[in-house]
Amino acid sequence: MRALIETIKNIYKIEDLRNRILYTLGILLVYRLGTKVVLPGIDPTALEGLRNQTSQGVMGLLDMFSGGAFSNASVFGLGIMPYISASIIVQLLGIAVPYFQKLQREGESGRRKINQITRYLTLLILLLQAPGYIANLHAQAPEAFTPGFSRVGAMLILTAGTMFVMWLGEKITDKGIGNGISLIIMIGIIARLPFALVAEFGGRLEQGGLVSFLLEIVVLFFVFMGTILLVQGTRRIPVQYAKRIVGNKQYGGVRQYIPLKVNAAGVMPIIFAQALVMIPLTVAGFASSSSASGFLAAFSNFQGFWYNFVLAVLIILFTYFYTAITINPVQMAEDMKKNGGFIPGVKPGRKTVEFLDTIMSRITLPGSIFLAIIAILPTFAVMAGVNNQFAQFYGGTSLLILVGVVLDTLQQIESHLLMRHYDGLMKSGGKIKGRTGSAAAI
Repeated sequence: MRALIETIKNIYKIEDLRNRILYTLGILLVYRLGTKVVLPGIDPTALEGLRNQTSQGVMGLLDMFSGGAFSNASVFGLGIMPYISASIIVQLLGIAVPYFQKLQREGESGRRKINQITRYLTLLILLLQAPGYIANLHAQAPEAFTPGFSRVGAMLILTAGTMFVMWLGEKITDKGIGNGISLIIMIGIIARLPFALVAEFGGRLEQGGLVSFLLEIVVLFFVFMGTILLVQGTRRIPVQYAKRIVGNKQYGGVRQYIPLKVNAAGVMPIIFAQALVMIPLTVAGFASSSSASGFLAAFSNFQGFWYNFVLAVLIILFTYFYTAITINPVQMAEDMKKNGGFIPGVKPGRKTVEFLDTIMSRITLPGSIFLAIIAILPTFAVMAGVNNQFAQFYGGTSLLILVGVVLDTLQQIESHLLMRHYDGLMKSGGKIKGRTGSAAAI
């Protein structure tokens, strides 16, 4: 406790870090207030049908990602998912389209161009989703529409709302403590946790199962700890550096390590996979599961086999995809060769690249499978009698995002402390390991 108080004092002493934290909290407060601002011409007391629709299933996931803005008919009702969908499309284009590959190699100028394209694509997706949201709102809560409601005006406000949320995330990344979009998603999930806990606790009290509720909390704790191990888990490959002669001094037998994470992609595969499986529902205008049929019904029922199977497969594929982006064996082999290093028993050059690629493929497979299992855990929790809202916190949709973003944020704060010669957040001096590379931020 004393160490925690001392760390808080150190954070307050660093003016730049203090200002960044306060700036981030201010931006997040603006976002949370915005989720409570209802669209003009909508009666907030007549949204019971929309809230019932978003209390379970895939619509519940959409509402959770938006921090409850979806069920509140808020100006931020479409949330940040359109931006995530646009990011997926642009990154996939970076694999297949030469123009995007060229932009990726151009450094900072290319990154700015890619961000600009992502924004334009986000705007296009919003213009397609906004009419669907209004149509769904009219179907679920027709009594909420007042005479002063303007359909075109509401669609423009929804579009502007998501663009504003995207801007808030960028400001947190630039002037706050980083990972702006990730923090916005996380704060929305945290905002739903108290309601989920109250709903589950109330249901258990009615059934007289308080002991089972406490058991659920214990199980959730172990899942939480396992998720932390997954996010921080690292396998290290020893690299025996060749002897070097500097002047008249000989340095030999120096052993270093290449950190290769079991889950180098972090939480991104789950977010990307969730965004893709929600596309059919979005295209259909946010139709409810009860009125859907065939292909749409399969992807509207998050307890169904096909929804969970496709989600798990997409997570595994995206894990390999994002790991390939984050870790480049060719670059690693070249860096080792430039520094006169080698892996014992492996020839430098192409053989080293093949060795690193093989190792990454082997350690990524169990990590991707574990990610997929975590993502579909809510289905099994619901089958075991857990409340729909609370069940979402058993899975990667929420839990892994919370763990990953919290660790990233703590790592950012710790780096500021260590840079100014203060003790880090861990008393033992160990470093907090967040996600690495481009996977660290959404």
